[in-house]
Amino acid sequence: MKLAYEAYDKSGKVIYDTVDATGKHEAADTLSRKGLFVTRIHRDESESPKNSASRRTKSRKTKRIRHMAIFARQLYVLISSGTRIVEALKALELQTTDSEWRAVIADIRQQVEDGNTLSEATASHPQYFDLISQKLIAAGESTGKLPVMLDRVALLAHKQIQVRRTITGALVYPTLLIFVSITVLTLMLLFVLPRFVDMFETLQVPLPPTTQMLLDLSEFLTSYWWLLLLIMFVSGTGFKIWLGSVAGKRTIDKAVLKLPYLGRVMRSFATARIARLMGIMLDSHMPLLDVLRLIRETTSNICYVALVARSEELVTQGETISAAFSETDLISPSVCQMVRSGEQSGQVAPLMTNVAELMDEENEVVIRSLASILEPVILILLGLLVGFVTLSMFIPLFDLTGGPPRASQ
Repeated sequence: MKLAYEAYDKSGKVIYDTVDATGKHEAADTLSRKGLFVTRIHRDESESPKNSASRRTKSRKTKRIRHMAIFARQLYVLISSGTRIVEALKALELQTTDSEWRAVIADIRQQVEDGNTLSEATASHPQYFDLISQKLIAAGESTGKLPVMLDRVALLAHKQIQVRRTITGALVYPTLLIFVSITVLTLMLLFVLPRFVDMFETLQVPLPPTTQMLLDLSEFLTSYWWLLLLIMFVSGTGFKIWLGSVAGKRTIDKAVLKLPYLGRVMRSFATARIARLMGIMLDSHMPLLDVLRLIRETTSNICYVALVARSEELVTQGETISAAFSETDLISPSVCQMVRSGEQSGQVAPLMTNVAELMDEENEVVIRSLASILEPVILILLGLLVGFVTLSMFIPLFDLTGGPPRASQ
């Protein structure tokens, strides 16, 4: 059958195409032999990753991750208590209120009843179960430790949700303040300032440069608001198309990591994710090369995709992971040293898990501190902006009332 895929070649170019294979594993092996770094594979060509990604909103994705996390945790509890997997799936199906998610569970249950494994059934719903969760479930089935693996799948999903909540929760208030600031300024320019024009013309008061600048800006917005909207639409569309290109994605991915202060935070989040995935999958006795391949296929930033690909090459040649990590500034020297110590002691998995937990705690503190700094800064800027506009409008009136008195006749 034909499988649609998204992959990167050695030059970093994004490739969207199809491949003939009997399954996702065979397709991934075929593409890897061709030198392609696969990020996504989908069964339905009409629902290729390129098209589905454009329609999937972040809130919907978070909702799906939450469904999967609850599913894995509840299934873990039921199976651990001795419930047969089909009966456990039936119980989860009956208690689910979301119709779409209930249909997914029903399909998984039906496939398991037909003789498929749980990993094969979940693989038919990649919008809910990513490659890593599929591999962990498959590892649990092959080793007889399915409940343990389900618990780890739930842990990964909860951590992913927690990171999203940390970032979005910290940015909600600053984003609201910025929106209010832009709205207030726009309303003043469009509706308040034009009322002063006739008054200034009647009084024939000499206008300061700042007042004249604001009046000119207000007149331009009032007369050519449609042109401004057109420019914003064209610019936004062009920027979105550019982001979808290889050059645009590479530029943005590199620029984000080089931002002052924020770049360090983004590198820390990416490093924590890689460390957690390595720790959990290595602790599940998955081969190191398979672990690196899965991390590469589920990593979005091109810089880290190249880093993990380089790690695969060095591990294939007999080198260590720490050797690849130490070649770049994407991984901090302290993390490289921890990985090196874990390799020497044979305790890479637990050490990487501890590194991820430590970095997550630090990242949460940093994000909250950054948000607490941004809030007063935005409020101060908003106050200065409104004060500037207000003073610019009233200074001519102050000059008029404070001018020299007229001579008496």
